[in-house]
Amino acid sequence: MSLSPDLTDLLARARADLRMGVPVVLSGDAGGAVMLAAETASAARLSGLRALGRTPVLAVTARRAETLRARAYDGTLARIEVPQDADIAWLHAVADPKDDLRTPMKGPFKSARGGNTTLHALALTLVKSARLLPAALLSDVPDPVDFARQTGLTCLPAGPSQSALEAGSPLHPVVHARLPLLVSDAGRLHVFRPEDGGEEHYAVEIGQPDRSAPVLTRLHSACFTGDLLGSLKCDCGPQLRAALAQMGAAGAGVLLYLNQEGRGIGLANKMRAYSLQDQGFDTVEANHRLGFEDDERDFRIGAAILSQMGFDQVRLMTNNPAKIEMMQRCGLKVTERVPLKVGETVQNRAYLATKAAKSGHML
Repeated sequence: MSLSPDLTDLLARARADLRMGVPVVLSGDAGGAVMLAAETASAARLSGLRALGRTPVLAVTARRAETLRARAYDGTLARIEVPQDADIAWLHAVADPKDDLRTPMKGPFKSARGGNTTLHALALTLVKSARLLPAALLSDVPDPVDFARQTGLTCLPAGPSQSALEAGSPLHPVVHARLPLLVSDAGRLHVFRPEDGGEEHYAVEIGQPDRSAPVLTRLHSACFTGDLLGSLKCDCGPQLRAALAQMGAAGAGVLLYLNQEGRGIGLANKMRAYSLQDQGFDTVEANHRLGFEDDERDFRIGAAILSQMGFDQVRLMTNNPAKIEMMQRCGLKVTERVPLKVGETVQNRAYLATKAAKSGHML
């Protein structure tokens, strides 16, 4: 029926459910599972999961498992069996590293091994896409579709859902309008909206860039703390203003403002990483302790916007080789890398050094 939700709708509904602590049902080729995001799980929902009669497992990424000293038999993830006496405080403590140094001995943990981990991998992808901590509680159910029907829970087919999440959501232009800026009277803001109900992304067009020539371009990831508050912990704010100023001086350019806060982990998790940095970990170590990779951003979004705007060649303002590689993989020719070395402070000097040493930034 045309009024029924399609897979994109169901994925958006699942993300919202997980953020509110509501379970989601995953349906695979051989059975299924009910899952909860560990971060938002409640004691009542944990009891409800146990009432199903099976031992729930906590799926965490291999990065988080390394911190916990849990065996990641499944490569990219570990399935930690939840002890019978474990309460909701235990679950939250294992998922969230904020008190790791205060209570370092949370184990020993028993990790499951063998069997199919498709549903566990999907669960972690889902909680990441919901900007939650990458930890998910799962309990098997033999007939997931019927179980979802009886409980009124959102049910996702595992294979198609994983493919859709990995592919990313198509973007569509919503509106564009003239926007005079300090750097140029000839500014224009374009708004792009993904089909999956995720964050909108923006393109700031300066002047009238020639579509047949390489355009001066900056892929800038949203940074609430740096761009708006003037944080000294990063160089994002100075990079944003310097890029716009350079485009204004040149008379043309495109700055893509992508809503991928905290290298794609969201503002709440970024603040968790900042808290860990205050405990002595560098920016990469903090991400790993949370269970994330060094950088979770999707630069394909920027390439898609540029293509829709009619550009196929760029002079890319960046210090990040990953951005150059992704632009080229997406069919855009990077004719020149334009360095953007601004914003170093006493407070962020170690942060910049870590980006250079561990993430390959050309600083």
